[in-house]
Amino acid sequence: MSTSSQDAQTAESTEPTPDRAERDAYFPSPYSLGQYVPPRTDFDGVEHKGAYTGGRWKILVVGVDERYLPMGNGRLFSTGNHPVETLLPMMHLHETGFGIDISTVSGNAVKFEHWAMPAEDEAVQQAYDTFAPQFQDPLKLSDVIQDALGPDSDYLAVFIPGGHGAMIGLGESDDIRAVLDWALAPDRFIITLCHGPAALVSAGRGRDTSPFQGYRICVFPDALDTGANIDIGYIPGPMNWLAAQKLREQGVTVTNDDMAGHVLRDRQLVSGDSPLAANELGKLAASTLLDHLEQRESR
Repeated sequence: MSTSSQDAQTAESTEPTPDRAERDAYFPSPYSLGQYVPPRTDFDGVEHKGAYTGGRWKILVVGVDERYLPMGNGRLFSTGNHPVETLLPMMHLHETGFGIDISTVSGNAVKFEHWAMPAEDEAVQQAYDTFAPQFQDPLKLSDVIQDALGPDSDYLAVFIPGGHGAMIGLGESDDIRAVLDWALAPDRFIITLCHGPAALVSAGRGRDTSPFQGYRICVFPDALDTGANIDIGYIPGPMNWLAAQKLREQGVTVTNDDMAGHVLRDRQLVSGDSPLAANELGKLAASTLLDHLEQRESR
């Protein structure tokens, strides 16, 4: 077999790719990356560039600090935050004029699905370079809770980006629950997409009712994680739990059943369904925060 034929066969493989850094850990298959990772995003410029000039308000980003997601068959998925789902919303908010602070639960570095970085998208690459020092040395979330949250906090919103890594521990974290409780107070917002809404499950832990009961949300469709994502080798086995299912069990209404770039605002919650929604989510989040500040000043 020629080298070119071997390369073509490898590119079409639906077998997950071993991650040599950890036993029984896997990256997505070559075929699935060809289906899910285009070279460019749909980024078409910042809609509200420089619109916020007040200097006070910031966004608290809560990133993933764990790489390996246990699957139902004992394998590990080598995951993290999806770069497009993280960087496009951050870029819109930052270029609008809001400050950005990055945190993780442990204070350890943010883990990324670098295999999902769009290779020919200069805007996304530049955004990663801009925030790389904070990704490597984030704030510890418990310190933020203790020192910087409260009624006079300078944070206007919390942003929980997606990637399957958001399924690792965020839905069971007391610190995440505390941040969500704070963000549900008047004049604060929660921005999230894809698997990021898995973190919202923590808000219902130890309570008879989740504070998100009755909210409407967009989230990554479970049907892909139980079907196509296994079939094409994007994930190396069945999930141990499903984000949309768990949210529904807590009384949240999931409005999408597909991955088509859906975005939605319900009260203080701004959400999107996938990487396809990242650009529009950034625009919606920026316009939502700007509108809120304008209304606040007119009271």
